[in-house]
Amino acid sequence: MAAERPPMVYDYSGFPEHTYHVHYPAPGLPALAEQVRQLIQSARFSALLDAQRGFDHGSFAPLVVMYPLADVPVVQLSLRAGYDPAEHLAVGRALAPLREQGVLIVGSGLSYHNLRRMGPSAAVPSKQFDDWLQQTLVTTEPHQRAQRLIDWQDAPAAHVAHPQEDHLLPLMVAVGAAGHDEAVCVYHEEGFFGGVTVSGFRFGQEGGV
Repeated sequence: MAAERPPMVYDYSGFPEHTYHVHYPAPGLPALAEQVRQLIQSARFSALLDAQRGFDHGSFAPLVVMYPLADVPVVQLSLRAGYDPAEHLAVGRALAPLREQGVLIVGSGLSYHNLRRMGPSAAVPSKQFDDWLQQTLVTTEPHQRAQRLIDWQDAPAAHVAHPQEDHLLPLMVAVGAAGHDEAVCVYHEEGFFGGVTVSGFRFGQEGGV
């Protein structure tokens, strides 16, 4: 995404009317978008700039809470076709130098995302997958966690937690960019949507890179 003033993309259906009137007027940063493109290409991946694309809910939903004044420039990056976890880890490694410039790399998603199985019936599988995720990110040595993430489909209840990988793969980019930084669980809830266990993680020092 390379627009200076990105529009909004309401890429969901069946939600309350007010969710289609959310406006998040954060500026884009074309110069940073170009730098992102170059870094990704340096890792031998194709990357294109899109000056028409706007903020979808993967960006504006967390950012409207994190930065409600919309005063932080944002560059949105799409997932790669094929959903290969190793490729997304590699993209994250390619983007790691941006952290030294003060760029915050956010892997937006949810640690459990199965809209057809929420509430009490999701309590056990979401807890099983969350336990695995906690072990992978917080307990496992940083140099070993990448391989565990590549093999995420072998995790307990993996395909119940993520019938499709789109909410999990942004984590791979964040982990790749984190390098050997340790992970800290900064958000954990066991009653989300009536019984779902979900977690969020930070890599590196709070307020740092």
